[in-house]
Amino acid sequence: MTKPDTALQHRPQDLPQAVEIRNPGLPLDLSWVRAVQANTSAIERRAQTLPGRRSVKKEWQAAWLLKAITCIDLTTLSGDDTEARVRRLCAKARQPVRADLLAALGMEGLTVGAVCVYHEMVAAAVDALRGTGIPVAAVSTGFPAGLSPLHLRIAEIEESVKAGAEEIDIVISRRHVLEGRWQALYDEMRAFREACGPAHVKAILATGELGTLRNVARASYVCMMAGADFIKTSTGKESVNATLPVTLTMIRAIRDFHERTGHRVGYKPAGGISKAKDALVYLAMMKDELGDRWLQPDLFRFGASSLLGDIERQLEHHLTGAYSASWRHAIG
Repeated sequence: MTKPDTALQHRPQDLPQAVEIRNPGLPLDLSWVRAVQANTSAIERRAQTLPGRRSVKKEWQAAWLLKAITCIDLTTLSGDDTEARVRRLCAKARQPVRADLLAALGMEGLTVGAVCVYHEMVAAAVDALRGTGIPVAAVSTGFPAGLSPLHLRIAEIEESVKAGAEEIDIVISRRHVLEGRWQALYDEMRAFREACGPAHVKAILATGELGTLRNVARASYVCMMAGADFIKTSTGKESVNATLPVTLTMIRAIRDFHERTGHRVGYKPAGGISKAKDALVYLAMMKDELGDRWLQPDLFRFGASSLLGDIERQLEHHLTGAYSASWRHAIG
């Protein structure tokens, strides 16, 4: 990546990989929000063409897959998580691909973008990643439903930041979107942003539960106006998670927000992205719609776990010409 302008150099409170001045937010503009529409049929037609329009092979495919690894939030959000499991996941985050494969590719030292865990596992993850520069992200605010009392959701954020989380993935109250209560959504998101302090905040919209693409677009704008550093599709717990039409809707909102305000907001698709070929489609979409700047980990992340295993498998095939069994590329 080229050296950023002096005005965009990261400040001490920013994440190690961040080179953008954070989105400070702006007052809620209801006229802007209400003017937002989404042509669902056009969006779906455009999304259907994407998998077949961008195809890369051989060393170019390997290069894109290596880029995808740097943008993964390696995640474990299971009820049976243990500290031992989280430490194994962190070891995988530090060494995401077998050392011999990385050496053959000339990519020693490659790491994932972050490790994402529940609050109870933050301390173990921080300890396991100490000195690596890999941030810990904590899901928060009553994840995944977001239905606990507001003061408890804010306290949860504060506790995770205190424990060392540098990124907080919050869930919005879906009812505010479904009822068109945009001021309530803005106030909630603003409170979450303030509670995060120096930690970057990713706003999970749970798009599979918002009903329409227009609701997805409007919720995206409101969260960005309230100061979200990232907008994220899903918790991974909904019946419908990241999809190409939802992604197109959200990243076009990001593009419009940047054109109007000058502030870049990141994007994180999460849930259901488990194959290397899917990662390539999402990366191509980001490049087409937003440009190369949004291919860096401070502005783009995959919320995934099994995705890394398939990417590692594809990289081994690139080097050896043979596919190995998936169990040889365990995540943790």
